[in-house]
Amino acid sequence: MSESTRAGAPRQDEPSGRPDAGAAAPPAASFAGLGLPPEILRTLDGHGVTVPFPIQAAALPNALAGRDVLGRGRTGSGKTLAFGLGMLARTAGRRAQPKEPLALVLVPTRELAQQVGEALTPYAEALRLRLATVVGGVSAGRQAAALRDGAEIVVATPGRLHDLVARKDCRLGRVRITVVDEADQMCDMGFLPQVTELLDQVRPDGQRMLFSATLDRDVDQLVRDYLRDPAVHSVDPAAAAVTAVDHHVFVVHGPDRYAVITEIAARDGRVLLFADTRHGVDLLTRHLRSNGVAAAALHSAKPQPQRTRTLAQFRSGQITALVATNVAARGLHVDDLDLVVNADPATDPKDYLHRAGRTARAGRSGTVVTLVLSGQRRETSQVMADAGVTAKVSKVRSGEAELSRITGARAPSGKPLDGAPAAPRPKNHNAPFRGLGTTKDPRGGTGGKPSRRGGEARRLAEAREAARIRRGG
Repeated sequence: MSESTRAGAPRQDEPSGRPDAGAAAPPAASFAGLGLPPEILRTLDGHGVTVPFPIQAAALPNALAGRDVLGRGRTGSGKTLAFGLGMLARTAGRRAQPKEPLALVLVPTRELAQQVGEALTPYAEALRLRLATVVGGVSAGRQAAALRDGAEIVVATPGRLHDLVARKDCRLGRVRITVVDEADQMCDMGFLPQVTELLDQVRPDGQRMLFSATLDRDVDQLVRDYLRDPAVHSVDPAAAAVTAVDHHVFVVHGPDRYAVITEIAARDGRVLLFADTRHGVDLLTRHLRSNGVAAAALHSAKPQPQRTRTLAQFRSGQITALVATNVAARGLHVDDLDLVVNADPATDPKDYLHRAGRTARAGRSGTVVTLVLSGQRRETSQVMADAGVTAKVSKVRSGEAELSRITGARAPSGKPLDGAPAAPRPKNHNAPFRGLGTTKDPRGGTGGKPSRRGGEARRLAEAREAARIRRGG
């Protein structure tokens, strides 16, 4: 047993977080029947949440009983409350000592950490529990101060939490409930070593809950090593995302591609567009803004405060077209987002499903459109087949009624926003946006091709960014 595991041994004045193993509790028909604290029930009612989603109905009884839980379900299926309400209810009435939280939620990205924190805050406040969100890209000093003041619940990305533990600003030995959310993405992004190091420091007899869209090899290893006889719930798996979504493939002519994308982005309503490179995201965003579309870019090279502000503006409708790399493909929740556009087609089935999962959330319907050039049809068809998706294929041109019928496309105003300069179009109209960048971004995109002038500085910056991402911040 490691030193960190021994440091996490339970204190004599604290009961174990796990009950004896037994049969999983039956699903709940209502929140009221779960025995949740009245403060939580009042808050749920105030938010108009009356009937639990399937993953909540299945997992909450076991979470409240202190059982380890293994949940399989796509984002948007209600996982946050499935683990969050049980964690908060079981922590209610306890008080954390400075730097010693009692419950921990690990998530792979900053955006998801902030989203989980925001979702749980009303319920934590109702129970007078203090919640701290710990992520990279913002002041570590403020986060350390919040931990010194005492926080019962910590929602964190692995890298920043690892740094705070190393600086002795946080100790995990009293954490009695631990949640690993989006475990498959944790593994995909290379965070598994940090996750296991942190799990080795929490109470070994505490409750563990792990949620993942898939249960691949590395996730299965986490389950074997850290969960004890978990109650297993496979509800609304990732592939179920395809059932509530209309999938379309638009075959476009190269020179007409920008016009098609611009008309879609100019629709009456919000749209999320995916491109494969940071440079491509920025180029497309500038082009849209120069044509009067309220567009903004989201990728890993953007400072965290700017990313947070951009997402808030998109949710409020101030920004109507969000152009992003795969950094937005997981964990991002936007209410009533009914259209996702793959400006660059996804090259991996998982990526396609997670991009598609940004729409049709919480039981609603949505549309996913993938733009392809004629030479990309075969590869895209294979990716969709592997994802279990059947899409309607159409050849479209700008200005056509079919384009408008499916996406709400319309002619843009053409008036640049805020004096936005016209973005140059690539000389090769047939090149996908991902072809505009060459440096792989582990967070979910690629950088632009370094120019001869300043190329070394760009490479150094990209190396620092990649190193930060590997640390999980």
